Amino acid sequence: MQITATITQQAGGAQASLPQDYTETVSDSGEACELAGSHILCRALVREGVKLLYGYPGGAIMPFYDALTAYPTLHHVLVRHEQAAAHAADGYARATGKVGVCVATSGPGATNLVTGLATAYMDSTPIVAITGQVARPFIGRDAFQETDVIGVTQPITKHNFLVQRVEDLADIVHEAFRLARGGRPGPVLIDVPKDVQFSKTLYRPTASLSSSEYFRTSQVPEPSPTAIAAAAQLIAKANCPVIMSGHGIILSNAYKELLAFAEKTHIPVITTLLGLSAFPETHPLSLGMPGMHCRADSS
Repeated sequence: MQITATITQQAGGAQASLPQDYTETVSDSGEACELAGSHILCRALVREGVKLLYGYPGGAIMPFYDALTAYPTLHHVLVRHEQAAAHAADGYARATGKVGVCVATSGPGATNLVTGLATAYMDSTPIVAITGQVARPFIGRDAFQETDVIGVTQPITKHNFLVQRVEDLADIVHEAFRLARGGRPGPVLIDVPKDVQFSKTLYRPTASLSSSEYFRTSQVPEPSPTAIAAAAQLIAKANCPVIMSGHGIILSNAYKELLAFAEKTHIPVITTLLGLSAFPETHPLSLGMPGMHCRADSS
């Protein structure tokens, strides 16, 4: 795979200068090459198939933004507030089924992502948030724009990472995408100190397994016939069975299967708030959404 850098013309006809640690054309053929952490981060995003990311630059994440100009396949959308970046990544993930990516700097930039991350966590939306952090020697020492974003976001993310070694950066990015997509989707945060973004190491793309490669090679377990038969017996013996359809139907794209199951068994369907659109509301078996704001008969 070839990644070609584009050099944009600036005012006065001068060309934008590129960092010395990469060339105009970089090869992802699997050969090891020495790269700064900021470029390894970009390479890992390219390998994950990221096309669009939303963010707002700041001091601690600036090395990443400097490297970003060398990767034209990574299209960055500049927002006016970091919270908008998190919500935009959330909306992108909902609309496309892909992992949304948002970027912010340390301190207030990182904390501004919290509402969007909490939304994604509650609604099971796959997001990878990348935040800059002060250099490692200054962590925990009340440095300028230093915030314990790991502690702040721990309750509202599936997992979060503080990158301590540039050698681990690519693996952490791929692991973050695997966690965001796998099982019940959700947000994952990667906190990257500024000196890790500057640090260099040998990078070999084939040394890390991307999330796409992981899911292609992993085997989905076959459902147990015994468990299916036992569930069928319980349903058959139920006096007033009701299907509660939730967000999982949408995440697994099981609309047709749910409809076929309900029509075959003639079991009515109620739909949770996050499961709206999983079952046709105009269908005779639909009881709508339960709860205090919904139809009385569905509750």
